[in-house]
Amino acid sequence: MARTPARNTPSSPKAGAARNQLRIIAGEWRSRKLTFPDVPGLRPTTDRVRETLFNWLSSWVPGSRCLDAFSGSGALGFEALSRGAEWATFIDNAQVVTRQLQANLTLLNCRQAEVQQAQTQDWLQQPASRQFDLVFLDPPFQRQLLEPAAQALEQQGWLADTAMIYVEHEQELQPQLPASWQLHRQKQAGQVIYSLYHRQTGGSDSPTL
Repeated sequence: MARTPARNTPSSPKAGAARNQLRIIAGEWRSRKLTFPDVPGLRPTTDRVRETLFNWLSSWVPGSRCLDAFSGSGALGFEALSRGAEWATFIDNAQVVTRQLQANLTLLNCRQAEVQQAQTQDWLQQPASRQFDLVFLDPPFQRQLLEPAAQALEQQGWLADTAMIYVEHEQELQPQLPASWQLHRQKQAGQVIYSLYHRQTGGSDSPTL
C-alpha cells in the first residue's frame, strides 16, 4: 500500500509492529485480522475502497495471478487471495514489512504467494519471469514512482494481454499511463483517486465486471 509522507518521527518498528491491524473483508479468510508494522506513512487501503474495488473485480479475481507491487500492509494482495486468486507476489523494500507479510502468510497457512524484498521499480526492470492478470499499483505518494512502475510493467512484459491494473494516487497527480491501459472505473475518496484500468493490446474483448 502507498505510504504518505510521515509528519512525525516514527516509533521503532519493533515497538509498533503489533499495533496496526487490517481486516480481510470477504472470502476464505473473511473477518480475519492481520497486523502490519509501524512504518512511516504506511496506510492500508481503507475497507470502503477495498470493498468497492473488489466489487468491480468480483468476476476477475478467482484464478488470477496477482502482483501487489508496493505492498506495505499487503491488504489488497491478501484480499485477492482470500477471494480465490491463484497466486500473489508481494513486493516491498522494507525488511520489517516483508517479514510481517511472510508471517501473515504463515499465519493464514497460505502457500500460493511469495514475498520479495526489493525496490519495486528495480524489480520491475527485470525481464518478466511470469505474467500477472491483476496488478495493484499503489506507490508512496509524492515520490514520482507511479509512472516509471507503470512503464516497466508494460515494457518488461509483466502483464497478461487483458490484465486489470488498480492504480491509487494523490488527487493532484495526473499520471501519464501506457496507452494500452483503458480506464474502466474511477472514484475519489477524500484526497485519493483510485482507478481500475483494463489492458487492451488489440482485438481482445473486455471482461465482464
